[in-house]
Amino acid sequence: MARPGPRFAVQIEGRDLELSNLDKIMYPEAGFTKGEVIDYYTRIAPVLLPHLRDRALTRIRYPNGVDGAHFFEKNAPGGTPSWVRLETLPVPGSTKSRETIDFVVVDELATLVWVANLASLELHTPQWRIGEHPDLMVVDLDPGAPAGLRECCAVAMLTRDRLGEDGLSAYPKTSGKKGMQLCVPISGTQDSEVVSGYAKRVAEELSARVPGSITAKMARAIRPGKVFIDWSQNAAAKTTVAPYSLRAQGSPTASTPLTWDEVEAMALGEEPARQFGAGEVLERVDAYGDLLDDLLRPGPAVP
Repeated sequence: MARPGPRFAVQIEGRDLELSNLDKIMYPEAGFTKGEVIDYYTRIAPVLLPHLRDRALTRIRYPNGVDGAHFFEKNAPGGTPSWVRLETLPVPGSTKSRETIDFVVVDELATLVWVANLASLELHTPQWRIGEHPDLMVVDLDPGAPAGLRECCAVAMLTRDRLGEDGLSAYPKTSGKKGMQLCVPISGTQDSEVVSGYAKRVAEELSARVPGSITAKMARAIRPGKVFIDWSQNAAAKTTVAPYSLRAQGSPTASTPLTWDEVEAMALGEEPARQFGAGEVLERVDAYGDLLDDLLRPGPAVP
C-alpha cells in the first residue's frame, strides 16, 4: 500500500483545511501535479466561482490521476468539513436508489480548494440554480470522427444565427475534450421540459437543413463525420462541464470560453481548431476577463 504523502494545514478566508499529496502526478503526460491542479483552481476562482454558485455540483474524481480509476460523486463524502454548504435535493432515478442526495455547493474559494484537494479534476453543473427553473440552455456540439472541433465551430455559427432569430444570445466555449458547447442565458421562468423541447426542435431543424453534416439523433451508428447537436443536456437530471473546469485528458486542458471571432477563424481554418491548456486559460482570462459574464444575468424566455 502506498504511504500517504505529507499533509499541510492551510487557512483560506477563515476556513481551516488540510491539503495532501501535492506532489502526486495527476496528468502523467504533462507531469502536472495535484498541487498544480489546486493552484489552477485557486487562480481561476474569480471567474469560475460565479458559474458554480448556487448550483448542485457533480465532481469526477481521479484519486490516482487521469490514467487511474475515476468515479462520479454527487453526494458529500465522509469527512466533509462542517463549513461546506450542502443542499439536500431529490434525485429521481438515482443509480444508487437514493431518494435524496446531500449535494456539495461551491460558493467560496475554500470549498473549491477542498474539492480540488479531493482530486476532483472535472466539475459539472446543471442548468438550474437550487430551487429555481433553468436559467441556462446548453447546446452541446459533439463531433463524430473524422469531424472535429473545426466542424463544430461551423455548426456553432449556424446554431448561433438560428437562436438569434428567436432573440436568444449564444456564448461559445470549448468542452476541453473534443467538442464545444453554446451557453444561452434564458429567463429562469420555464421548466426544463420546455427548454429541452425547444432545444430539440432547433437541433432537428438544423439537422434537416444540413443533413450531411449535422444530426440531432443520439445513435452512434449515424454520427461518424457529423456533428451531433445534443439537446438532451437541458434535462433537469443532466449536467454539463462548467466553464473553466479542467478535463481528464493526457494534458490538463480546460473548458475554455471563446470569442465569436475565434470560432469563425477556427471554422474557416484561419486558426487551428484546438483545446486550450490550463496555463493558456489563465492567460486568456488576464487578457479578456470572463467572456461568459453575460450568463450570470437572465436572458429571454425560449419560444
